[in-house]
Amino acid sequence: MKPFNLFPYDGNVDFMRLRYVSIAIAALIMFVAIGAMATKGFNFALDFTGGTVTELKFAKPADVDAVRQRLAASGFEGAQVQRFGSSSDVLVRLQSKGAGAGKAASRTAEDVVRAASTPDNPAKVSKSDFVGPQVGKELALNGLYALLFVLLGFLIYISFRFELKFAIAAIIATLHDVSIVCGWFAITGHEFNLNVLAGVLAVMGFSINDTIVVFDRVRENFRSMRAEPREIMNLAINQTLSRTIITSFVAFLSMLALYMFGGESLRGLAEAQIIGVVIGTLSSIFVACPLLLWMNVTKQDLMPKAKDEAALARRP
Repeated sequence: MKPFNLFPYDGNVDFMRLRYVSIAIAALIMFVAIGAMATKGFNFALDFTGGTVTELKFAKPADVDAVRQRLAASGFEGAQVQRFGSSSDVLVRLQSKGAGAGKAASRTAEDVVRAASTPDNPAKVSKSDFVGPQVGKELALNGLYALLFVLLGFLIYISFRFELKFAIAAIIATLHDVSIVCGWFAITGHEFNLNVLAGVLAVMGFSINDTIVVFDRVRENFRSMRAEPREIMNLAINQTLSRTIITSFVAFLSMLALYMFGGESLRGLAEAQIIGVVIGTLSSIFVACPLLLWMNVTKQDLMPKAKDEAALARRP
């Protein structure tokens, strides 16, 4: 694997020298993102707000962009239009504006089919459903529970595999990444739907995986070297730097392709993951290990139990 090393395995870049600056910048960006979420909020999609979902069947293959433009011209601003199934099947999502689930929803479907149809390519309603606001609130609450469940799982897993200080540092780094991704959607006003939530959960997995790779090397260096914690963490980052950059770059290319060619329905998912890959890579280098050093992790924190202490003492 050495030909694929972008950086020398035994490099001596002093990342820890920048630890105060990097943590300060990361904290500032994180607090800005949290402030945006608290003050500006999210542009929640129909998944969380409720509304009408209408399936249209066109006589010929439909141009999704043209359908979206015709709906906007008819007063349906912000309608989500996407193709599903065959090229003549189109799904239209409209956010709730106080209409009920009965006749009002049916009238909405009739208005949608009139606006979307053209003389040479008429459409008909295949199915129309109303998603109540209460269902949207339940989805939002379930999404929050999912985030908390993942964080708790990470905390328990890393505490068992490493040590509590490692778990706390990894959770803080992951929260930093998630906060920035969510803050981006709050600041830009881009639509936040279930696909974006799935992207945020994927970012958490990517971020924690990258952090664990670095932490694993930190643990091995602590157990095999006699050196100061700062030197050990610098070496661990340098040893895993090529792996981190290459893995992140490949993931970035995959998400970029999904963003460019995946269509409107997957754009939010890809956008969340693109931002998360970049921020997660930076946090594993400039945030996770500086936090460990700040929490004063030492060799004693990682020493095996009594039966292995004699063997550990004989190591160089």
